[in-house]
Amino acid sequence: MDNQRLFLFAGLGFLLLLIYQNWQMDYGVDRQTAVESSTRTSSMGQTDSVAGDIPQAALQSKSVPSMRGEVVQEEVVSKGQRIAVYTDTFQVIIDSQGGGINQVLLSNYPISPDQPDVPFQLMDDRSGSFFIAQSGLQAAKGDAPTHHALFQVKASEFRLEEGKDELRVPLYWSGDNGVEVIKTYVFHRNSYLIDVEYQLKNGSDQPWRGRQYRQLQRKFVGDDEQPKFIYTYIGGVLYSDAEKYEKIKFSDMEEADLNRSFKGGWAAMIQHYFLASWVPAVDEENTFYTKVVQSNFGKRYVMGLYSPAVEVPVNGSVNLNSRLFVGPKDQARLEAIQESLKLTVDYGILTIIAQPIFWLLKWLHGFLGNWGWAIIFVTLIIKLIFYKLSEASYRSMANMRRLQPKLQALKERHGDDRQKMGQATMDLYRKEKINPLGGCLPMLVQIPVFISLYWVLLESVEMRQAPFMLWVTDLSAKDPYFILPLIMGVSMFIQQKLNPAPVDPIQQKIFMIMPVAFTFFFAFFPSGLVLYWAVNNVLSIAQQWYITRHVLAAEKKK
Repeated sequence: MDNQRLFLFAGLGFLLLLIYQNWQMDYGVDRQTAVESSTRTSSMGQTDSVAGDIPQAALQSKSVPSMRGEVVQEEVVSKGQRIAVYTDTFQVIIDSQGGGINQVLLSNYPISPDQPDVPFQLMDDRSGSFFIAQSGLQAAKGDAPTHHALFQVKASEFRLEEGKDELRVPLYWSGDNGVEVIKTYVFHRNSYLIDVEYQLKNGSDQPWRGRQYRQLQRKFVGDDEQPKFIYTYIGGVLYSDAEKYEKIKFSDMEEADLNRSFKGGWAAMIQHYFLASWVPAVDEENTFYTKVVQSNFGKRYVMGLYSPAVEVPVNGSVNLNSRLFVGPKDQARLEAIQESLKLTVDYGILTIIAQPIFWLLKWLHGFLGNWGWAIIFVTLIIKLIFYKLSEASYRSMANMRRLQPKLQALKERHGDDRQKMGQATMDLYRKEKINPLGGCLPMLVQIPVFISLYWVLLESVEMRQAPFMLWVTDLSAKDPYFILPLIMGVSMFIQQKLNPAPVDPIQQKIFMIMPVAFTFFFAFFPSGLVLYWAVNNVLSIAQQWYITRHVLAAEKKK
């Protein structure tokens, strides 16, 4: 019985550790609340140009010289025109100085339920929360529009019109050597995917040779980006057919520069619920790189990719394309772009179990229209699936309860002699034909499923700001009145009373404290997780009562 208790305690502790490491509550941050006027410039220095943040490998080589430890001063402060773009999903700022995407606000994702008209800002070129997407062309010789070049625009504001499914935002660049480039962003209705097109015309007197590159650049402010009591992964992610899904941490970027070439794949920087990712064509070979650069505003992390060089003959032209996803970790949208992108919704090593659970949760939501009720019914279905295992566990616990007086007598007889106590206990188990691990093993079989469900609730952007009922208006935030944690604590206490108590008085005290400790700990956890745990406890109590009162009672009468 002691072993059984220790196994259960270890399992619960492991679950709590997983929750602690994988959840981030998305509290509203004091961010800019709207796209600023198109006449605004970045003279504040928020889009400072950093020499050395362009891929440094020569066009003839695939090596990327390390930038670690090199302090790079500002070349110029960007003074380009701010171009505002409005679609049904985006509010975007493009800076004509570099032609990069410097701000992205997600119109359909408010920063908090209390501010439904204020969109969440995923990208921001201010120094305190720097995160931008850049792209450009590099020439083997002569000029090319890198992300520091100055583009010309014909309008300072673009809007997706009613009845239109596409919005094109062209930027123009002309070099001194006769090369002309039109860089066009293509936005789509009801989409977070942005197409980036380059049309290059070579009007010079010699062939043009160059390549395109795309990169994400962001700042990491450490603990300021992490909510209290919670840890979530913020950093780079790389996918290739050979290595599959890899996390490239900021610390990894500081230790060594990434330099790897392969076809297809993608590079992304992710955070809880949201990501930005450059997605090249599946048959396009690119060199993926990382580097760390220092600017006047601090350390920044760069993750990107560049294509092989192409040659454009005199009076010839070439079209280069790429795709940028900036938005929520919506699995359906991500899978439609490239199946592997849905791995950014990171369920860990138990993805094979978590994916069906998420499918079931989403299917139930389609019928019920409420994520809270969907969580309750998923919990119920899982309990029904494991009913027979639970029955075996509760049968073992009932037998252990029946042996409690005999175990207590053995403890009084042998006192502190642990060796004799252990031997006498095992003899009693053999005589009564009881397996002391019989109640534990069925629980251990279920733990991977419980962990998978936790990861589903932790990672799914659908839970963000999802209302349940009554006072629970956001399943991704803590219960404002701590009612759910109290229900969970009371249910845990009742559940303990239904189980046989440990013989060891120290263990008895520990298990008496556990409901209080769990209640306090869960008070700061998102309501969706606490709802699941409370419902699971209540169903376990009902299941144990039914099996003990009816199933086992019926067996005794036979």
